[in-house]
Amino acid sequence: MTGAPVIVLFNRDLRVHDHPALHAAAADGPVVPLFVTDPRILRRAARNRIRHLCEALADLRTALRARGGELFVREGETVPEALRTAAATGARAVFATADVSDAARRRERALAEEGRRAGVEFRAFPGATVVPPGAITPAGGGHYRVFTPYLRAWERTGRRPVLPAPDRVAVPEGLPSGELPGPDGVRRGRGALSPEVPRGGEEPARARLRAWSEGPLSDYGDRRDLLAADATSRLSADLRFGCLSPLEVAEEARGRPGADAFVRQLAWRDFHHQVAADFPGIARRDYRPRGTAWRDDPGGLEAWREGRTGIPIVDAGMRQLLREGFMHNRARMLTAAFLTRGLRVHWRRGAEHFHDLLLDGDIADNHGNWQWVAGTGNDTRPNRRTNLLRQARRFDPDGTYVRRYLPELAGLPGGRAHTPWAEQDPPADYPPPLLDPSEGLGGD
Repeated sequence: MTGAPVIVLFNRDLRVHDHPALHAAAADGPVVPLFVTDPRILRRAARNRIRHLCEALADLRTALRARGGELFVREGETVPEALRTAAATGARAVFATADVSDAARRRERALAEEGRRAGVEFRAFPGATVVPPGAITPAGGGHYRVFTPYLRAWERTGRRPVLPAPDRVAVPEGLPSGELPGPDGVRRGRGALSPEVPRGGEEPARARLRAWSEGPLSDYGDRRDLLAADATSRLSADLRFGCLSPLEVAEEARGRPGADAFVRQLAWRDFHHQVAADFPGIARRDYRPRGTAWRDDPGGLEAWREGRTGIPIVDAGMRQLLREGFMHNRARMLTAAFLTRGLRVHWRRGAEHFHDLLLDGDIADNHGNWQWVAGTGNDTRPNRRTNLLRQARRFDPDGTYVRRYLPELAGLPGGRAHTPWAEQDPPADYPPPLLDPSEGLGGD
């Protein structure tokens, strides 16, 4: 093995297939695949995601070892550890997949600036989205603020080729591999651990993608909003951790029945990423300030978090989140509307709770969607109204979704599960509704 190695700094790209940074480094000589665990980040991360991360890292190490390589793990701050590893190995460059969060952008700038002083080149590669943020812009510059014109441009944009996994990853000899993060990291995180979560890692993610593409995808357009059908891909966490390439997912779906509606969701994901890239305060500030008079309602907020609002469609969604670290997208919209449009609690409180539990918790998507529902984001109709009872009857007509997550309502057949307060003898262990669900929320 000759030549100075290149460090491939993994972050939210925990895979070997269609990984442009790894592909470029492995084709050019020895590689130092590196992941840095930062205790400060782990303390702020959801326990569900830390557990998923640990599984994904173990899977990535296995995949790299199968190709003659290794995943080197270090603990500390990412930039100093990456440059320390570069000094120890004589690495000439650090390659990484570009990301859009505020923290990621600061990290990339620091790697570029401090690397330059140390004589180490930094290069950022695509791979976190189908179309890289900034690759398409409106005529006036900046970013697209409305989805439909973005989608038209997105669909016209050419794609880079999907890259194979490298056959071999040559690594320097004698470099300690380091220990993968374990249970201690999970204990340091935020939020509860959900009991029903899928295993993390590229291998199980690719199995999920194959099963989805060859089966349920064909009915996606017709069934994706039916809450009880569970007819969505469940690939969001795999995309969030980069165990799957979003480009490869889009290409895998191409030409199959149901693909158009599904790929549109990948375009939505790209849309939120290009917004976040140009508006890094998406998690803290209103994208479109409207002067909303938010309220402090600690009791209502806690009831919402626990799934005890007395409105079954809302509570079922919140209980699904607690149990699975996941919530159906339609339920996400309804639970967010209840909190922001009904209780008038600030969208940040809701986004923070979701972020503490979601396996797929992602600043761009999570906070972008919360702002969309709250009327401060990219929705072109910020005054839209949401009728929770009408939505429940439309998307869970038989009450199956509600009964799946609310055992208190198991004895109410059919659509009666949506209106327990109307029973002659309402379930004693289920609370009365905090709001009238038959009234539309929002519209101010």
